[in-house]
Amino acid sequence: MKYKTLLKKLKLGDSDFEEIKSAVANAEAKTTGEIALAVTAESARYCFWELLAANGFAALVLLALLPFTEIIRMLYRHLYWQNEPSWILPLFFIISCFASVVIAFYVANVPFIDRLIIPRSVRKACVTNRAFRYFTECGIYDTAEHSGILIFVSYMEKQVRIVADSGIAKHISQDLWNLIADELAENLRKGNACVAFKTAIEKCGELLAQNFPAHEVNPNEFPDGLVILEDSEW
Repeated sequence: MKYKTLLKKLKLGDSDFEEIKSAVANAEAKTTGEIALAVTAESARYCFWELLAANGFAALVLLALLPFTEIIRMLYRHLYWQNEPSWILPLFFIISCFASVVIAFYVANVPFIDRLIIPRSVRKACVTNRAFRYFTECGIYDTAEHSGILIFVSYMEKQVRIVADSGIAKHISQDLWNLIADELAENLRKGNACVAFKTAIEKCGELLAQNFPAHEVNPNEFPDGLVILEDSEW
């Protein structure tokens, strides 16, 4: 999914990015914690499952055509003066199966279809792995008090993860972050991504402020704002 397509689906504009950035800054002003946000179109390349589904569809097409073999042969005989070539019928089935694979593979890349053919356990594991990977890639783990969190959204899978650094994990249960993640996912489903992110940021900020209140000197250790991850090799 292209960058602009993802923004269109999330209904995010330039003003929304500024509002989200301000929300992060306001939340971090009350805590030594740092908040990172990222959205990706999908958390993995699911080509195996898409190709498996496409081949399964092609097999069904082949099974559906087999009972009509003689009818197909008769249709071909109308094209020839005498006996048709012996290879013409096998070629018809080969082309039919190949076309079925191509069409089904293309359709399988539609997000709604993807969610149907990819096992839920696979999608959950891929989102979790991608979230932890970006947690280290972006550097939010490297704050002075290890008090950084990542709010990670994967659009195709429609899943949210909140990953907390080791300093936070000692004081705040992951269950509390999961509750915020569930609420964010529900708010995103309603269609107002900007409000959804701002609400999640505010609640994360409150939780961080209770356990990691701001010091007199409270430097901003991580850039504020929402990051849209481009398609890449995982």
